[in-house]
Amino acid sequence: MRKFDPAARDARNRELGKLGEERVVVSEQTRLRSEGRDDLAGKVRWVAHLDGDGAGYDILSFETDGAERFLEVKTTVGYERTPFFISPNELSFSQERPEEFRLIRLYDFAKAPKAFELKPPLEDHVALQPVNYQASFG
Repeated sequence: MRKFDPAARDARNRELGKLGEERVVVSEQTRLRSEGRDDLAGKVRWVAHLDGDGAGYDILSFETDGAERFLEVKTTVGYERTPFFISPNELSFSQERPEEFRLIRLYDFAKAPKAFELKPPLEDHVALQPVNYQASFG
């Protein structure tokens, strides 16, 4: 039997998430430059890296008309239907800003990365199940 190290797993998952976010930042900048919007490409902001988690999204990007795109990146090494976690804060933000929010799903990241976008309401695309509960002393 193999010894399970949850701290090592969490570190690998954080690194995988960071690599996925970095890839999306570069992809968004490339997309905007290819559409003649160097000005907007320079404004793409990796919020999760610069400010930490908690904004409800990872990356601030733009449409070519200048409209904001709030991107939450979910990266796995598994196939496209591999489950992933979304926080209550991310879900809430997607509901507050459905026109601007996009969940970017990166999968098969270790071998041949592929991606697709999900637009809110997220419940139209995925089954959301609570998996953690906060225990407090009342």
